[in-house]
Amino acid sequence: MSFVALAGPALAASTDNPAADFSDTPWWLSLIKALLLFVFLLVNTLVVIWFERRVIGRMQERPGPNRTGPFGLLQTLADGVKLALKEDITPRNADKLMFVLAPIIAGAMAFVSFAIIPLSGNVWMFGHYTPLQLTDVPVAVLLVLAVAGVGVYGIVLAGWSSGSTYPLLGGLRSSAQVISYEIAMGLALVAVFLYAGSMSTSQIVLAQNNLWFCIPAFFSFGVYIITMVGETNRLPFDLAEGEGELTGGFHTEYSSLKFAMFFLGEYVNMFTVSGLATTLFLGGWQAPPGIAAIGGGMFNGGWWGLLWFVIKLWLFMFFFVWLRGSLPRVRYDQFMRLGWKVLIPSTLVWVVAVAFLRASNEGFLGKTMVWGGRLHRSTLITIVIIVLLVLAAAWIYDYKAAAREKAIPEQPTEIDPYAGGYPVPPLPGQVLREPAPALTSSAAYQADDTAGDTRPGETDSEKEETRG
Repeated sequence: MSFVALAGPALAASTDNPAADFSDTPWWLSLIKALLLFVFLLVNTLVVIWFERRVIGRMQERPGPNRTGPFGLLQTLADGVKLALKEDITPRNADKLMFVLAPIIAGAMAFVSFAIIPLSGNVWMFGHYTPLQLTDVPVAVLLVLAVAGVGVYGIVLAGWSSGSTYPLLGGLRSSAQVISYEIAMGLALVAVFLYAGSMSTSQIVLAQNNLWFCIPAFFSFGVYIITMVGETNRLPFDLAEGEGELTGGFHTEYSSLKFAMFFLGEYVNMFTVSGLATTLFLGGWQAPPGIAAIGGGMFNGGWWGLLWFVIKLWLFMFFFVWLRGSLPRVRYDQFMRLGWKVLIPSTLVWVVAVAFLRASNEGFLGKTMVWGGRLHRSTLITIVIIVLLVLAAAWIYDYKAAAREKAIPEQPTEIDPYAGGYPVPPLPGQVLREPAPALTSSAAYQADDTAGDTRPGETDSEKEETRG
């Protein structure tokens, strides 16, 4: 039995258009779903902040928040109330309009992207059979990327409008960072579009009915994981907020609710990119393969889909927390080099390879079948070429690394740590030259001085005259 038949009448046949059918969804039900989505994100944000502080506390062998409420669950709410009651300060040299508008843009755009993510299939809600999704369009994934591009304006405007140097540098860093990694993210998603044949999120979920795209598009999945951390300004890529060189970054001059808006937007963005990763690579709201087969798919639709979606979503949130508790911040030049010189070129090559694989699977590059009719000959040839190219690239990299290692001049095995006037620690494999004892060196100096200044037959007075 096909999944479309199991899901119910609100799912249309698989086409280029969205599979979700909102014909039985009145406008007031859409408003209710929008309100529920807003509450869902707020509650999850409150919980994930507490979760992050508790998990990192355990990683660092400390309890974390445990005083306000049971298990410290109300600590995030208390911090929000504290922020709301703080004095709202606006710098004298700030652009007042943009200074107020920036956190509103950053906070609002974070909620907009989640509107096209399906939390489940079709559910019975208030007498109507409707998809558990606010809306869907044929280019839904591109809408998410566009909204993310608008959201960065909030950070850039915050840095510029503050009238201060460090926020301006943080805004510039963030703009360069987001532009760089949005290119790699968009290229990584092209492989998903090729496999699904659509950019609609509901269609992409349906296309993963038999196989989640994290397996065939494994390289795109890895690239997306890296880029989503860079997009959300999270450790180890939180370079727009580096306190070591930028004080607090783009939000240095913000306080009270304006700062809370940036704080909220960051965590909602984490849920947005995690929800998009769940939708595009982990089958969306569909149950895991073993559970999906139980009872003819009884656990693979309806409100059960919301459970599977939330579990997958929180796996990514734990990944964010794990990174923050484990890795240090990278250097900015290393981060940009990774995006422009590694991720973007390699993703371009991967997209071309996936295009050839899809063309061969569709029979455009030959119809001769091998291996029981499951693999085209052209597909096998494409895979062999990719493997050879990867091996050749690895060999070239190792050869150049060995050449660079040989070009390094050999270091002396024994060094004088005070040769340059200040102490220098030894390199691995080197030993320090032990200085001569003070008494021995003084006696040797006196002996050399006496031997050098004395001539045969000289009297003591002549020696003194010579030394003088």
